[in-house]
Amino acid sequence: MNLGLSKKERKFDEDKAFPHIMLAPTIVVMLVMTVYPIAFTIYYSFTDYNLLKAAKKGFNFIGIDNFTKLFQNAVFQTAILNTIKFTIFAVLAETIIGLLIAVFVNGLDRGQKVMRTLLLLPYLLPTVTVALAWRMLLSSNYGPINQWLVDLGFTEMANYNWFYHMGTAFWTVWVIDVWQNVPFVFLLLYASLQGVPAQQYEAAQLDGANMFQRFWYVTLPNIRSSIFLCLLLRTIDTFRLFDKVNILTQGGPVNTTTTITQYLYAFGIKTLNFGFGSAGALVMTILVLLLAIPYIRTAIGSKN
Repeated sequence: MNLGLSKKERKFDEDKAFPHIMLAPTIVVMLVMTVYPIAFTIYYSFTDYNLLKAAKKGFNFIGIDNFTKLFQNAVFQTAILNTIKFTIFAVLAETIIGLLIAVFVNGLDRGQKVMRTLLLLPYLLPTVTVALAWRMLLSSNYGPINQWLVDLGFTEMANYNWFYHMGTAFWTVWVIDVWQNVPFVFLLLYASLQGVPAQQYEAAQLDGANMFQRFWYVTLPNIRSSIFLCLLLRTIDTFRLFDKVNILTQGGPVNTTTTITQYLYAFGIKTLNFGFGSAGALVMTILVLLLAIPYIRTAIGSKN
């Protein structure tokens, strides 16, 4: 009841309530689109829910059986190792290459706009388009890359299939993923470099610091938080790798490129065994959090 309040006080209360009223629809949508699916994913992970069987027989609570089956499955164990290995190598490569390119472009006197545009093109392309384009370039029948290698004298590469040889399948997908996502790291770090005070470089140069010393003692400390942000975002995104693997290798050969998402798609989604798939999704989420925690703690520590 606002009967005892003055007009000024009532207006103040209305002004305070207005932002909450405007945010309410968005909050409701976010709850429906995030909290609800998460809650049911957790619930289904403890059941034998199968979309086809549930319509006739329903589903039962089976405790941690899905999780037990997951961790006893050799293919899932391989998928976890592949995903962690791919994430570590891809994120490190993307961050290092993206940082070096950002520093190089930031130091150019001319052509920065052109370079920015050209470098961002791979990241702007849809993942499916990138995968199909590289599959054509590396085709064992008509791929120009194999033909160039043959012209250079590597005749054994005439019909070489990059995606179905155990020694090259994993690293070929890795190269493609790095090629597409380096521009993302470049963009974030390039933007961060714009905020580094020029006076710090001038002072370091007057003190006799060479180019490497200026990079190590001036550039890196100023963009450290942005680097950790890149590491965090790329870790989360890379851990969900699916499109490229599904298009290029389908997890082969002999599961050398099988990732967690590829495994869940093959054994959870395609078989409509959503209980099993939900358990796998929870395991993947926990692994992502475990990988992300060190980045977050380091970033918070660097700010403090």
